[in-house]
Amino acid sequence: MSSRRNFILQTAMGIAAVTAAPLAAAAGTAVARPDGKDLPIGMAGYTFAKFDLEKAIAMMKRVDIRNISIKDIHLPLNSTPEKIQGVLAQFAAAGIHVYGVGVIYMKSEKAVDEAFEYAKRVGVPLIVGVPNPELLDYTEAKIKQYNIKLAIHNHGPEDKLYPGPKNVYDLIKNRDARMGICLDIGHAQRAGEDPAKAILAYKERIFDLHIKDVTAGSNAGKATEIGRGVIDFAALVKALRKAKYSGISSIEYEKDMADPLPGIAESAGFFRGVIKTVS
Repeated sequence: MSSRRNFILQTAMGIAAVTAAPLAAAAGTAVARPDGKDLPIGMAGYTFAKFDLEKAIAMMKRVDIRNISIKDIHLPLNSTPEKIQGVLAQFAAAGIHVYGVGVIYMKSEKAVDEAFEYAKRVGVPLIVGVPNPELLDYTEAKIKQYNIKLAIHNHGPEDKLYPGPKNVYDLIKNRDARMGICLDIGHAQRAGEDPAKAILAYKERIFDLHIKDVTAGSNAGKATEIGRGVIDFAALVKALRKAKYSGISSIEYEKDMADPLPGIAESAGFFRGVIKTVS
């Protein structure tokens, strides 16, 4: 059986497991987690921009994804301690781990201050953010002050600040080791960088992944379900293992944000299939 057919089979099995999980749980039967132990899957909170917190959590439970980098859509930067406690409690009750916050844009020193204070109040070790390059000295000082990692997100060829991961790496490689990259593999592909090669080239600085697929490796590329586009996910998984990547691989599904669940389920199933099939 070809690797591609194996992946498709694993995708179908992953989606079937998602469908069966609520029934098995209701029957009191333990359901095995489908994620590879070495490459846990998460969600980028922006995926749920059009939904309230309860619906976002419900969708994550349906696809059995238990990690999230929360966006300020669901937990605003100016949230009170009571609000933060309440939102974290909702995730905890669903068995979901909030591992980071972001993406947070930082265009002033005040915005940098607010981002780090916010992450401290939420109690996470990681900010996924976009500080303007002229603020990197100031941001580095905050990293040292708070001991919170920052992963700078690349946003593709349209982004004047950080189109691809190399643009980030070249600005941070000689800075504090807690300043790194949130590698958005779809935007990297569109910016002309092979995600698997980027993983190996910048491995010590890659703290987070936003995983998606795109229809073309150029600015004409559009978001699509994982496995339907041009990204080589087998090569990506091999690179992640070779680099000993220890972070979360978070799906950011943007093709149909008004009805994301089918695409998330297909994407998660395919990616899990690649993880299980590729050695």
